[in-house]
Amino acid sequence: MRDKQLECVYLRWLFLAQFFMLIITDAAKVPAVVVFGDSSVDAGNNNQISTILKSNFRPYGRDFYGGKPTGRFSNGRIPPDFISEAFGLRPFVPAYLDPMYNISDFAEGVCFASAGTGYDNSTSDVLNVLPVWKEVEYYKDYQNKLIANVGEQKAKFIISEALYLISMGTNDFLENYYTLPNTQSQYSVDEYQVFLIGLAENFIKEIYGLGARKMSLTGLPPMGCLPLERTTNFLNGYGEGCNDEYNTVALHFNQKLSGLVQKLNKVLPGIRVVLSDPYNIFMQIVLKPSSFGFDVAEVACCSSGTFEMGYMCDQLNPLTCTDATKYVFWDSFHPTEKTNKIITDYVLKNSLQQFFT
Repeated sequence: MRDKQLECVYLRWLFLAQFFMLIITDAAKVPAVVVFGDSSVDAGNNNQISTILKSNFRPYGRDFYGGKPTGRFSNGRIPPDFISEAFGLRPFVPAYLDPMYNISDFAEGVCFASAGTGYDNSTSDVLNVLPVWKEVEYYKDYQNKLIANVGEQKAKFIISEALYLISMGTNDFLENYYTLPNTQSQYSVDEYQVFLIGLAENFIKEIYGLGARKMSLTGLPPMGCLPLERTTNFLNGYGEGCNDEYNTVALHFNQKLSGLVQKLNKVLPGIRVVLSDPYNIFMQIVLKPSSFGFDVAEVACCSSGTFEMGYMCDQLNPLTCTDATKYVFWDSFHPTEKTNKIITDYVLKNSLQQFFT
């Protein structure tokens, strides 16, 4: 009888092992994850450039592997890390400018993102970060190194079959349009959205021309609910709630991105681009944090949680929370690792699932 039970247990585990191997094998059809964008996906490129917008110090990264502050704007991992792992690749995507890694590391995943950037080149000028055209230049350099490292045929396969994650736009509004009078004098908010959509289209066509085919274009979050914007809303006398105007802009911009995705899939042969829209799931988390296992959504874990990020969020501040899993936001602008995981799981299920086949 005992032998029969052991045999059943063995067969069950054998089935599960085979099942998971099939998932991994299927997922491996994406040989690499390539990342462009801003701080929502920057794995540490800003560490290597002259800007005040950095996070390569604790308490950033305190829940990352080894408690290491890598330059990710979170207490732990960010969405590209979870996406890479879900596709059977490494559980993190390294920054291209990180001297700890080389082209052999980047063959299955590489991040060109720069915190503080946007589709608009003038957005990157605000905090002296990498403009998106520079991210593309690094991508071209990466391609040349990849060919030299793995050969032209394999490099071509990696480039064409990789999943490209594109995540930016928030800074274009919060650090540019709503901050710089010159931008507002040039455009109405709707005109600026149309301008950005044109830039997004040009960017996608450019990397398409360089061989990219599988792409995820990330929409804007409810940016009016970021703790920093709540604080500004309060200081302006509007109350302690979210900035509804900013959230409305995010919704409208995401609708325009959706239209762009439909257009590109029709006009660019062989492209597969999807819109990964985090707005609704993010808003659900903010409005009903307890439903997702959070205690606090209005303020962030780091420091007072109302306006600090970057150098204002350092390990010497005694106000920083001890358990980031209770908070939706890590600093006044960026989610905690737990929030990133929930949003990424949603995106994987609702947008990226087609890339598993």
